[in-house]
Amino acid sequence: MESKKDRGQETENYTKITDVLLKSKTGEFDLESILFLKLRGLGIYDLGCIGDCINLERLDLSGNNITSLAPLASLRLLQVLNVSGNRITNLEAISHCHHLQSLNVAGNLISSIENLQCLLGLRKLENIRLKDCLYNFSNPVCKNVSCRNIILEMFPNIKVVDGERVAGRGSDLYQLCRDIDDSLKGLYKNGCVAEIPDCKPWVEEGYWDLKRSNNAIIDEAYKQFNDVLHECKLLNNRASHVITQTERALSNKNPTKHYML
Repeated sequence: MESKKDRGQETENYTKITDVLLKSKTGEFDLESILFLKLRGLGIYDLGCIGDCINLERLDLSGNNITSLAPLASLRLLQVLNVSGNRITNLEAISHCHHLQSLNVAGNLISSIENLQCLLGLRKLENIRLKDCLYNFSNPVCKNVSCRNIILEMFPNIKVVDGERVAGRGSDLYQLCRDIDDSLKGLYKNGCVAEIPDCKPWVEEGYWDLKRSNNAIIDEAYKQFNDVLHECKLLNNRASHVITQTERALSNKNPTKHYML
């Protein structure tokens, strides 16, 4: 019969990150071997031993009850971090993650621009998200109408803010859409189509030609593909293991019967 202590430990495995939880989710027996980790919506409030995964590069902790990121300070190789949908107020811990390129803190309790000052030393940070309209996630700081412009001033290397590309080739597409909207507004006067003036192309000739690029978007897509591929391999191994166990269990329950003629 299961004891209260056992039940308590089982609950702890889903609210606090332990080595048992990490090994069961990744299939790795050495925490230092974990490079990608996804622990979404498990009710986690304590990051526990996650700091022992010192080689972690991509981490998804979205949809939990996390209030402190302190254990992440040791993840010096972390490149992508998603902690959206938690209860985080302070980002000081990740100021030590100098390889961080992408940060998603939408749906937390970041109250002011001052809370972002600690990230100024992250020279590789290119993508930051404080709000996500798709999931209705935001932060109190987003009520500041100047928030986006201040972020661009604070982080000159930023290329994507809240999912909108603000630097590089992709940013021109957003500006192009705005220009089209503004142009369409001026085409109608008193219900009639106004005379259309001579227009110049929005972009230079050859702009849409396919070019090789090493920008952050392509790098991010490549990493996501490898992440999904890795997860597929893990699922395949687990499925094979479950099938083997099930076949053994069925063979034990249904032994071959011999009949006398």
